Amino acid sequence: MQRKRVIQASVASLHFAMAMLPQGWMRDVRITVSCGRIARIEPGVPASAGDECHSAALPGLPNLHSHAFQRAMAGLAERRGSSTTSDSFWTWREIMYRFVDRLGPAELHAIAAMAYMEMLESGFTRVGEFHYLHHSVDGTPYDDPAEMTAALAQASDETGIALTLLPVFYAHSGFGGKAPNEGQRRFLNSLDTYQQLRDAAANVLQTLPDAVMGIAPHSLRACTPHELSALIGMAEHDAPIHIHVAEQMQEVEDCIAWSGSRPVEWLLDHVPLSDRWCLVHATHMTDNEAKAMARSGAVAGLCPITEANLGDGIFPADSFLDAGGHYGVGSDSSILIDAAEEMRLLEYGQRLQHHGRNRLASKPAESSGGAIFRASLTGGAQALGVKAELSEGCAADLISLDVGHPSLIGRDADAWIDGWIFASRRDAIDCVWRRGRKMVANGRHIARETIIARYREVLTSLLA
Repeated sequence: MQRKRVIQASVASLHFAMAMLPQGWMRDVRITVSCGRIARIEPGVPASAGDECHSAALPGLPNLHSHAFQRAMAGLAERRGSSTTSDSFWTWREIMYRFVDRLGPAELHAIAAMAYMEMLESGFTRVGEFHYLHHSVDGTPYDDPAEMTAALAQASDETGIALTLLPVFYAHSGFGGKAPNEGQRRFLNSLDTYQQLRDAAANVLQTLPDAVMGIAPHSLRACTPHELSALIGMAEHDAPIHIHVAEQMQEVEDCIAWSGSRPVEWLLDHVPLSDRWCLVHATHMTDNEAKAMARSGAVAGLCPITEANLGDGIFPADSFLDAGGHYGVGSDSSILIDAAEEMRLLEYGQRLQHHGRNRLASKPAESSGGAIFRASLTGGAQALGVKAELSEGCAADLISLDVGHPSLIGRDADAWIDGWIFASRRDAIDCVWRRGRKMVANGRHIARETIIARYREVLTSLLA
């Protein structure tokens, strides 16, 4: 596949009136960039000649869970089913199965570029791509097992977003190794063909700066205990491991029928969970499960917009956070890609459930926006196998806020974050730098028109 890169010069130095550093907000911060990384940070110094100056800097946010191809079906499943059907995740999934039959590598590239562009514009600078669309339309593997992976890598390269690739192992349609169904034919691998896929994907990722590859058993529905054990053994010692778990009540009930245990309970009893793991959704847990998951060090991968859209439920944050648990946010089905909205809905879901306010801030007078942003930053980075902060040696991935935005006027520090998350639209994001390259300026990606034009052409053909 021919690759096209957006060339944008890397800045040598940036100066911010205020920047959120690991030790807190600091004034007059000069950041020097070299080879895509932060070479030097100097708080309390004036701007130098040639510095690019802005008001407020935050680290770029990780998006820990994405199915980029689903961006193209956003809004297509919002019609009520037949009167005898209760619409749910499971009926949505049937629409998704039919949709993937239309996608090849060129279509995937165009759709993923659109999704990744929107992520950058909203403040995400790295994406965890939970990638399971591997094979051709009839389920036959491509000559190159990583053909579809290459399309995602091309979209990452073109847009500039960092990529943590999570190739998905998918072999069954239900607990206990049930035979897969026809709609899953493009996802399926044996352990041997999955290893071949990972080897081919590793070669693709060599073309991207600071890409990371993890491993992703799709769910306890889609792999057997034996296969899960083998997959864990395939992963490098520090590679991220992601799995869907306990997203819907039917999944919980089916898991109990199969094993006598709930999904998270089964993982806790049978798998060496650690800080390498990300349990995506983990919506339906008992208090004991939530506390034990927190103690394991595994990150909860929360996708509030998708979870609301699918009617999944609300994450049991109180038990999990009281036990010291870590979480991050992701865009999942891409029904709406917006980093601030993910964080806002995460807090609002807790408020609606518990009939109170500022649920995710744990200290007196603590900013809810600041608390959620920091948790999403550190938990997301842990889940994607990187460090995400404004410190020397880290990738120069930054976002700047427009402090003249009506919802940010007259504020500073965490109050800016509150204004961005709770009181503004995406236009509060001014610029986004990825490895020191400004990929978003004045709220718009530098290749926006090209990416949208190609996406429009592909969608027009797909939906004809």
